[in-house]
Amino acid sequence: MSFFKNLISSALGTFIAIGLLVVFLFVFIAGSVALLEEDNDAVEIENNTVLVMNMKVPIQDREPQSFSFSSALELDPESYGLNVILPAIAKAADDERISGISIQNMNAIGGISNISAVRGALAKFKESGKFVYAYGDYYGQSDYFLASIADSIFVHPQGAVDFRGLSAEILYYKSAQEKSGISMEVIRNGKYKSAVEPFLDDKMSTENREQIQSFLDHIWDEMLADISESRGMTAKELDRLADTVAGMTAERAVNASLADGATTRRAFKEKISERVHEEDVEYVNFTDYLSVAGTKKGRGLNRIAVVYAQGDIIYGEGGAEIIGQEKIIKTLKKIGKKKNIKAVVLRVNSPGGSALASELIWEEIEHLKKTKKVVVSMGNVAASGGYYIAANADEIIAEPTTITGSIGVWGVLPNVNRLANRWGINAEQVATNKRAILYTPFEPLSTATREEIKVGINQVYQTFLSRVASGRGMTKEKVHEIAQGRVWSGVEAKEIGLVDHLGGLETALGRAATLAEIDDYRVTNYPKYDDDLESVLGELFGGPFGSIKQQLPPELGLWLNNAKALQHPENQIQTRLPYTLNIE
Repeated sequence: MSFFKNLISSALGTFIAIGLLVVFLFVFIAGSVALLEEDNDAVEIENNTVLVMNMKVPIQDREPQSFSFSSALELDPESYGLNVILPAIAKAADDERISGISIQNMNAIGGISNISAVRGALAKFKESGKFVYAYGDYYGQSDYFLASIADSIFVHPQGAVDFRGLSAEILYYKSAQEKSGISMEVIRNGKYKSAVEPFLDDKMSTENREQIQSFLDHIWDEMLADISESRGMTAKELDRLADTVAGMTAERAVNASLADGATTRRAFKEKISERVHEEDVEYVNFTDYLSVAGTKKGRGLNRIAVVYAQGDIIYGEGGAEIIGQEKIIKTLKKIGKKKNIKAVVLRVNSPGGSALASELIWEEIEHLKKTKKVVVSMGNVAASGGYYIAANADEIIAEPTTITGSIGVWGVLPNVNRLANRWGINAEQVATNKRAILYTPFEPLSTATREEIKVGINQVYQTFLSRVASGRGMTKEKVHEIAQGRVWSGVEAKEIGLVDHLGGLETALGRAATLAEIDDYRVTNYPKYDDDLESVLGELFGGPFGSIKQQLPPELGLWLNNAKALQHPENQIQTRLPYTLNIE
């Protein structure tokens, strides 16, 4: 009886799965047709049109793929890529039909460096004599940083402006490990390599506090300098306002000169009408304008390839949000064979990851440099393994707010020996040789195993130092002085020789063109990623089709990542940033 029940259940499950698949395919086809129809509708730009930048969407390094299964099903939120935002804003500055830009629906999603890049493009837009207005029901701190470039900033009367400075919070788990019986075996190199610190102590080390305070101060100083210039206020005044939280309510924000007026959405549109001297203002959505703005630079035969490396570094294929050496190496080899590509800009936005994968990418860049000029453009973060793959470039460009450095190596192994003992679980092993079992989570890490892993970590660290020393023209001793896992801001990194220039993607493209000795060129983006059915179903259901995104502190995420890495020893030794800095 049980057999027939299972059979019927399995069959029913299969029919349901097939039915869902048919539905998804139908929606996919319908979405595809809709997209094609939309493409046939030409966007018309009238005179005195105002370009609307709806900032409730993510700001990424790269534009979404032109077509994908996910986009057809509208599974992903709409997003902007710097590679199209920046040229489009530049295009609008020269477009006589565009009178100004309205930044609204503030809820900017993206790292501070990406927001800074957009802000810089808007500053150049204003040099054309056109206006930039900003409106928000509420301004988060990154929202306000972007909005501060506007000629006038408006906030809803019942809204607020959050302006209080930057902070970072790290959770510590030493005592929790002792109580739970689950612990992490830690082997590290570098006194600043604090990615594993939460597992070793219950409080922050002096060295870790020092580096966090340092790069937070530098990033905050850069933000204050930019806001100060735009708002006509001194950095000291702004710092005082942050200390006193003088800009929280709309009224206080206006009185403190953080905003120019408290008004409703409808009244904001009336202010724009007054600015363009038109009762009925024509607006064009930023996304629609991108379709007619054109994002290709130059008309010549020469090309500059922009290779996007975004996300954690893993040993394997990788994807759009994860750097895998296989995809990157294939891409670089393909570029190397194209004679019309004269230079490469590697756009790195990564906290690091697998040391082995980083080394393999470094080696391919070394080969590529024999025929192409290679320039690295650092995004929000290019640290640890992210800096590893950047160090071999002919030149490195970083934003002032880029988090970089973290030249250090670590490894962690989860151990459940005490928990297993509490539950009465005993693991027995059989092996042919004394060292056949390198590691098991059910037994304490032996001294011999710890030393073996430490040898590997030290070897990777020495190689890391050598790669940086070679790429940056330093001695290993000098690199070691500024390494040991220490994290730096872009400004600090330039001062100590880890980067060559401060700037964004456009700066990197300019430097690549100069090094390659070309004037007219077009930009081609790599790699190409395509969504498949499995990944889409994974986003919907998780389970066997994919993984559900974990809303966990970064330190706990490390536990999960390293537990999974045990299946792949090539991922166990990590060159990875200690934490993620979010500015809200």
